[in-house]
Amino acid sequence: MSSRTIRALALATAALVTSTALAACGSDEPEKTAAEAASGNAPEATTLKLGYFPNITHAPALVGVNKGLFKEKLGSTNLEATTFNAGPAAIEALLSGAIDATYIGPNPAINGWSKSKGEALKIVAGSTSGGAGLVVKEGINSPADLKGKKIATPQLGNTQDVALRAWLKSNGLNADTSGGGDVSILPQDNATAVQAFAQGTIDGAWVPEPNYSKLILESKAKVLVDEKTLWPNQEFVTTHLIVSQKFLKEYPGTVKKLIEGHIASVEYIKANDAEAQKAANAQIETLTSKPLKEEILKAAFANLKFTYDPIAPSLYTSAKHAEEVGLLDPVDLKGIYDLTLLNELLKAKGLAEVSDAAA
Repeated sequence: MSSRTIRALALATAALVTSTALAACGSDEPEKTAAEAASGNAPEATTLKLGYFPNITHAPALVGVNKGLFKEKLGSTNLEATTFNAGPAAIEALLSGAIDATYIGPNPAINGWSKSKGEALKIVAGSTSGGAGLVVKEGINSPADLKGKKIATPQLGNTQDVALRAWLKSNGLNADTSGGGDVSILPQDNATAVQAFAQGTIDGAWVPEPNYSKLILESKAKVLVDEKTLWPNQEFVTTHLIVSQKFLKEYPGTVKKLIEGHIASVEYIKANDAEAQKAANAQIETLTSKPLKEEILKAAFANLKFTYDPIAPSLYTSAKHAEEVGLLDPVDLKGIYDLTLLNELLKAKGLAEVSDAAA
């Protein structure tokens, strides 16, 4: 063997040993949590694409955008806000990378988690509790009175649709996904449901605010089920804030600033109810050209609780309900929450930390 060959083999062996050692060192390094990464010099995103709905149940988003609270906290990161009319559309946008984060209801978030096998999103904060239920026309006074009736929900498989189907089942009534069964459930957008009830073509609707109050105040609907009465402490998640896992891993510092803006918005609403109502309604007008009437706005706000607590037990129960009515395959929700950044911020403010426990 020539000296040149021996020298080449020696160099190759040294390179292999070096690369193996580096790989071993890399494998021993624990992966940083979002909070740990955000506490260092994490890179900031140039743009944050945030989704939300022009709906009072998304008031922290409406107020945060209108009052510039997100913009203030995000600093040099540009906020690019996009609105959606339904959760499934927002989830598809998140899955495709069209948005980085969104305010959304529990069931679409669960569906997104299931569809992506737990790889697409994380729930990083709560937002809204309450503000939904079943309103009906006169003459319907009990579950039994609903037999043969037509009831609207915002969309098949959405949070209110699942709530209605689970409640019917618990009262011995069935409803299939084609509008058949003891009760005919007709998924349709909220504006259509409000109009259909006024015209008498449906007998009731399980809807969120402000349509819940709108049906009561404008169409004389009566409350058959105020959903909060079905939950412990009368609290259940209506809206929370989710973030793309990819974005969270790449830009934890930006996500932390987004959550700071969210906390600031919730605190603003709690401290300035009248001004918060005006800000939310002004943003709805900007987005839809149709502000809410003052009496509906006031009633809707009074029926909602704005909170950073995700009220995790209600999410797990909603998933169980969706499974029981055949709208969701069994899914393991372990890991769906990442509240580390939220709790870090709450602790710094001297506020109570929140939990992701199922009970």
